[in-house]
Amino acid sequence: MIVDSISTRARLTTTAANRAGRHAWRSLLRSRLLRWRYRGHPIDQLLLVPQDLRTGDPSFASEIYHGHFGLAGTVAVVGLESPFAVPAPNHAWERELHGFGWLRHLRSAHDEISREHARTLVNDWITIHGEPHGLAWEPEITARRIISWLSHASVFIEGAEEDFYDKVMRSLALQLRYLRSSYGDTPEGLPRLTALIALSLAGLCADERQHSQFARTRQLCDELKRQVLPDGGHVSRNPGTVVELLLDLLPLRQCYIARDQIPPDELIGAIDRMMPMLRFFRLGPNHFARFNGLGHMPTETLAALMVHDDVHGRPISLAEQSGYCRLESGSSVVLADVGRPPPVTLSHEAHAGCLSFEMHTGQHPLIVNCGVPLRELPEWRTVARATAAHSTLVACDASSGQLVGGSAFGTIEENATLSGPVNVQAGLTTEASGMELRASHDGYDQRFGITHIRHLKLGGNGEKLEGRDRLVAPHGLKGVARDNGGRFAVRFHLHPDARAELTHDGRSALIGLPDRDGWRLDVGNGDVDIEESVFLPDVKGPRRSLQIVVSGTMASASEYEISWTLERVSKPPAAAGTAESADGEDAELPLED
Repeated sequence: MIVDSISTRARLTTTAANRAGRHAWRSLLRSRLLRWRYRGHPIDQLLLVPQDLRTGDPSFASEIYHGHFGLAGTVAVVGLESPFAVPAPNHAWERELHGFGWLRHLRSAHDEISREHARTLVNDWITIHGEPHGLAWEPEITARRIISWLSHASVFIEGAEEDFYDKVMRSLALQLRYLRSSYGDTPEGLPRLTALIALSLAGLCADERQHSQFARTRQLCDELKRQVLPDGGHVSRNPGTVVELLLDLLPLRQCYIARDQIPPDELIGAIDRMMPMLRFFRLGPNHFARFNGLGHMPTETLAALMVHDDVHGRPISLAEQSGYCRLESGSSVVLADVGRPPPVTLSHEAHAGCLSFEMHTGQHPLIVNCGVPLRELPEWRTVARATAAHSTLVACDASSGQLVGGSAFGTIEENATLSGPVNVQAGLTTEASGMELRASHDGYDQRFGITHIRHLKLGGNGEKLEGRDRLVAPHGLKGVARDNGGRFAVRFHLHPDARAELTHDGRSALIGLPDRDGWRLDVGNGDVDIEESVFLPDVKGPRRSLQIVVSGTMASASEYEISWTLERVSKPPAAAGTAESADGEDAELPLED
């Protein structure tokens, strides 16, 4: 739904003006008239090579040697051509290519042919894209490339000829001067922090006789204070941003120590707050919460970060600033979204999933959100942001938050911002009988006169989750809700590995997990059905899955409550009801917006 209010239009106008200003400034910085600003003495030498905590895949080296360049979920067949000289298959692939994060795969191969290939590719980039223009020189991509070159310098510099070494140092110096002039042009949030991290790393690792390290450190500290919340979450509310920041901040801290410098307090404090949030967002040993723009999280990435956890702080249960709540008992973990959308300038990836939850039990995910795809699939990203793609209540087939930003044809743009809910309340109590969350939001109030209130209680042994969803309309239904009687649907999206079937009375559903763990969803009122769904963040692409839907109408009532219980049972359902296609292969399934 496209918002058409004065306040929202004002925010959109401001955002659009800022974007236009950034574009004009980028164009000016890249003009030939100002390129003299980036010239100067090259870097003499690298004093340090930061550690890259991201894990590499040696098979990647073999693949690109045979002309296959796989980035951002897309494989480009470049053959004997340089990947920098062929048309990019999509925008995401091109951004990753110019960011050079894939150098870690060549490093992990540990052979001379991979080092030679890395030198060839770096030389290709300098030859083809060495001047400040085009997508390759967007500040956030330049920052990521600088970090990658510094972290993997040993891969392509060791054993290189002196002319190539000097060429790399001149290019690195040019990129650093350009980034110093343009880092303020980066979008707010992670891109800006990445730019400041790149500049700080270069100040510690490169023998460069320009600019004070103090100024860069002060700017980085100010940005960390703005973006890392007191509870350790990120202001964007994307759990994946916490991971990305730690992957860069931990090596930066180590570089300060290696140069016999004391890391700034803001850097140490940000790391110490974020490390417990890793455990907060973990759902079992191999899964991470899928909220607000995060899809797949590699297990090896989490493992690499946890090795560096010297905080050992116990994660809190209610992260009030980040807007999440964690219920944990026995072998079960429930994580719920109980926060408002992030600031409008940081909400381009945020989801309308207020009061949604994910549940993990034992070794397997049970209840999930649909997540976001790994590949660049714009048609899925907008759908994934809708409330219907989350395990929560949907009123009148509408989302609890509204995507703001539409084209002339009335469609929602991929980078639309999220508006609402405005008022979100949450409280948590812990007793011997279990943990209970009480939360509410007003995302449906202005349009339909409805407030959604959700209670979740996880029993003391983790074997039972009790839920109550209340729809409250104290002044009566309005708008579309008045016409359709306040139609609602409570959705429980299942992981693709789970299967489900209705009981004979149609009031319950049985759920089976791969380890033959069985659960039963009992519903007090409303109609129960099993429908098709889709799980987007699988490494192989969108997969078919199932969802249990409890639906009904408020009719003329000013208050309506749906009670349900999800409890472990001894006998899981039979194989019927699996989410596989007839030929046994996972197939893509459209999800209604």
